[in-house]
Amino acid sequence: MYILIIKTNWNNLSSMQKLNWDDYRVAHTVAKAGSLAKAATILQCNHTTVLRHINRLEDALNVKLFIRHQRGYRLTDAGLIMQEALPDIDSQFGKLEDKLQSIQQDFSGKVRITTVTSYSALLAPAMHAFRRQHPKVRIELLATDEVIPPQSGAVHVALRAGPKPQDPDIIARHVASITMAYYATQSYVDEFGLPEDESSMNEHHWLMPDKTKHHIPFIKEVIKKLCNDSIVYSSNQFLDIQSAVLCGMGIGPVSELEASKHNHLVKLNNRDLFKTDFVGSLWYTYHKDLKDNAKVKALFDFLLDHTRHLAM
Repeated sequence: MYILIIKTNWNNLSSMQKLNWDDYRVAHTVAKAGSLAKAATILQCNHTTVLRHINRLEDALNVKLFIRHQRGYRLTDAGLIMQEALPDIDSQFGKLEDKLQSIQQDFSGKVRITTVTSYSALLAPAMHAFRRQHPKVRIELLATDEVIPPQSGAVHVALRAGPKPQDPDIIARHVASITMAYYATQSYVDEFGLPEDESSMNEHHWLMPDKTKHHIPFIKEVIKKLCNDSIVYSSNQFLDIQSAVLCGMGIGPVSELEASKHNHLVKLNNRDLFKTDFVGSLWYTYHKDLKDNAKVKALFDFLLDHTRHLAM
């Protein structure tokens, strides 16, 4: 007769029960930052608190995640596995938070929005009006040329130009049609006049996008008629060109939506030289899981109302 004796390590079991998501979050930050000091700055806490989270997580897992050395903290093989998995886990927690907050239909908490720099200014009046009505809402805006899809969980809403997104998980609502034309200020026209034909175009000061935008038809058609000396200012951003036009530096492309806000702009209406061009639509996009989110839906209504007033 044999008696099987099972010895349980109650200390390890107790440690496993102490796993804490905050410990993982802190470890993830240390891994990205490379040192406790930098992680403490990011997390807005002290060095000792960060170290306590790391030690507690390693004790609970009974695994070393970091190798301490003079230059900071380096990941072990186990730490590398943790770091590869955590960004996705972090995203999933973000999505879960959004879903849970969507059930609660009060107007408070954050709304995270991303758009390109050219359209961030368009959002400001709508967001101001929105917050006047719902002062407990906090808005975080990320203006970037990088496309951050709403399904990533990093943002709630993306405001993007182009064709309508076809992703089945994305809800896309039309905000405005984007039409570009060439403009100059009245002060520029008073001083230099406007080009009457192709031969007089190079007698003027032109503000044009750089080579990265020369493939766009309404840019391409004008660029090929200009000599280099006539282009006195260029940029890779339409927003910069627009600002230069508004201060009277010369003639350049501006969206009609933006131009409608400035009474001192004069549109070049010579159809043979300057064709007004529809370049796409502006879309307010968000993940389908947020279709019932009161803040996301209400902000769209404010933005739509604002752009309608501009177009009038």
